[in-house]
Amino acid sequence: MTMLTGPPLAPVPPPPPRETGPWPVVAAVATGVWIVLVTVPGQVTGWLVDQVALVIGADRPVAAWPVVAVGTVLLAGAPALALALAPRSPALRATGRAWTAAVVALGATTLLRTVPPVHHEAYLAALAVTAAVLALVAARLGRPPVVVDAAPEGRFGSVSLLAIAAGLAVLLPWAWVGALGGALETLLAALAAAALGALAGALLGAGFWAAFGPGPVRLVLVGGLVAGVALTPLAAGAGQSGVQLPALVLLPPLGFVLAALEAAARHAGRPAGPAPVRRLVGLALLGPLAFTDPEEISLLLSATRDMPFWVAVGTGVAFTVAVLLAVGYGVLLARSRARAPRRGPAALAAAALLAAVAVVYVGPGRPGLYGERLLVVLREQADLTGLPAGTPGRAGRDARATEVYRRLVATADSTQGDLRRTLTRMRLNPTPYYLVNAIETDGGPAVRAWLSSRPEVARVLVSQRLRPLPALAPQARGDQPAPAGPAWNVSLIGADRVWSDLGVTGSGVVVGSSDSGVDGRHPALASGFRGGDDSWYDPWEGRRAPADRGGHGTHTLGSAVGRDGIGVAPGASWVGCVNLERNMGSPARYLDCLQFMLAPFPEGGNPLTDGRPSRAPDVLTNSWGCPPVEGCDPGALRPATAALTAAGILVVAAAGNTGPSCGSINDAPAPYPDVLTVGAVDRQRRVTEFSSRGPAPDGRAKPDLVAPGAAVLSAMPGGGYATLDGTSMATPQVAGVVALMWSANPALVGDLERTRAILRDTAQPVTQPADACGGPQDVSGAGLVDAYAAVRAARSVATG
Repeated sequence: MTMLTGPPLAPVPPPPPRETGPWPVVAAVATGVWIVLVTVPGQVTGWLVDQVALVIGADRPVAAWPVVAVGTVLLAGAPALALALAPRSPALRATGRAWTAAVVALGATTLLRTVPPVHHEAYLAALAVTAAVLALVAARLGRPPVVVDAAPEGRFGSVSLLAIAAGLAVLLPWAWVGALGGALETLLAALAAAALGALAGALLGAGFWAAFGPGPVRLVLVGGLVAGVALTPLAAGAGQSGVQLPALVLLPPLGFVLAALEAAARHAGRPAGPAPVRRLVGLALLGPLAFTDPEEISLLLSATRDMPFWVAVGTGVAFTVAVLLAVGYGVLLARSRARAPRRGPAALAAAALLAAVAVVYVGPGRPGLYGERLLVVLREQADLTGLPAGTPGRAGRDARATEVYRRLVATADSTQGDLRRTLTRMRLNPTPYYLVNAIETDGGPAVRAWLSSRPEVARVLVSQRLRPLPALAPQARGDQPAPAGPAWNVSLIGADRVWSDLGVTGSGVVVGSSDSGVDGRHPALASGFRGGDDSWYDPWEGRRAPADRGGHGTHTLGSAVGRDGIGVAPGASWVGCVNLERNMGSPARYLDCLQFMLAPFPEGGNPLTDGRPSRAPDVLTNSWGCPPVEGCDPGALRPATAALTAAGILVVAAAGNTGPSCGSINDAPAPYPDVLTVGAVDRQRRVTEFSSRGPAPDGRAKPDLVAPGAAVLSAMPGGGYATLDGTSMATPQVAGVVALMWSANPALVGDLERTRAILRDTAQPVTQPADACGGPQDVSGAGLVDAYAAVRAARSVATG
């Protein structure tokens, strides 16, 4: 007869040998503090280096993360390894082994940050594979210092269910403040979180906990503290470009929760095993990994209530939950020493929290997928050579713009058809573009690789898509009144003399603004709006009337055409488009607005069939740039500015605010030869420190001109005014000067070569800084724009 018996009860491990004195404990405490002091500042410093490089426009310091990885392993791993080799104490050896393994794992995962943040799916896949391999190696090679004979509890025993409940509680705030990326991105984030949970389980298994003896107080306080230190390096490697920072805050308190769960499992007569660790750590890491976009945890967005703010809120709430769980589970354990946790209440708690996560996600959260899209640039671009010269002035410009539009659309229609149909069959939602012959489509790395292999495709760019926020930041507003007379910058370039002495204000000329939007009701701008059904376009939010939440676009357009003394050409009209949302853009959104400027179309119209090139604005002011972090490469928008130039539309663009480094004019479209690139000076005609310098990447001298860009007063949403700094503020003033020139001599409209020559020839010298780069032309171009001299010269030009 075979007797049926239950699983053996876990023998109570013998108390660990007493250390010979306090020094081993002191050494362990010092080592733990040292590991934290090396890990946390190293991660914060590495992230800040990345962010500063992004802000100043420098190349991403890819080598910084390998240096951080090697430095962390050497500095933190050596003392941890010394503890692991301690000859007497099982607790010290278990501590040292867990810490050493965690530090080595951090070194391996930190190396993955050499993957650019824009390729987030590739990073997550690499993180999942690396963590899974490390977990397998740790499970096979790790030998606990204390042998545990009893079998662990079942896969979904009471302790595992309590761990799931705790993990869901920590995940809950992220379901509120965050939003998921694409389907593949979310899947890979879940796999990476699960692999990191498995790695934590391999490091903090039953053998680890057994080393801290049978006493629940020692287990929870000492074992929990040791586990928290071990989780610190593990958290530091969980995510890139700032995602690891929330994990660094969240995971360490969970060490005490895991210790309390292990103590509760002992009441059940068996160790908990790695399952609770896997579930709790995996669910806790799922929040920052899946619900945040690393590219949006950026200093560029930290000035407003944007993603960095909400990540901080989510981190704070989740940390509070983790601390409450540590205290609550410890108290629950202390009050239930006589019995183990029951499975029914534990299952009920896990189910309730799972339901809470679901309710929060579909209620106050942002359900749905918000993955990046791809911009597929085709090899064949429109041939715009041999355009008819036409008559001088707007009639000739309109004829050229119409022909350019026809050729661009014809090229897009003849070359995109097969690929569009294929993408539609694959349900990848293609959107065609013509200004650059390109298609925006859904898709991850696999789709990108497939598209890149097609013969008609030149390259595939990542087109960023911002994830929605729990609440939008308050609208930016100005707290200053309108100037009593012309603003200092308007007077510095002589625009006020153009109005008073020459009687020219820019009337009859239309300025196009692509930016964060425009407050169309601002008193300085309302009367200048051209109106009609084709003068405003918002591809981000679809707003039907001119509006601006960020304020940047209202300020820049005010400097070009604003009334009340703030604008250079107050008599000119304006049209607007939104290409920036929350201070971020993408190649596709920039193209949306540039296409609208070439051939405006009515609301709801199709850009390829309903464009009206005869309604194109005359000059465009562009106080933005498309850096690699937004998905652009150096040539991404080159066909677009070439087409606008061929159509006779002058593109004015900001040089950027990444000075005083030489060669810092990098982000499209500022380096392009057909763009009028503008740097900044202050009241004393000195080139500002922040103004980007040339030469351009192709060796061309840039910027072309400079204009006032320090403490410039202009309009802000809500009717007020504010002073801002930047080449963004200088750029619209040059566009305004062009409007004055073309208003004074309408025959110059569309004559870009003569207009550029006049601006160069009439520019005034400025005070050059000591760092002259390749020469004065790479710091200030031809000099400070002179509106009065330029308009007088424009009037005297004979055209024909």
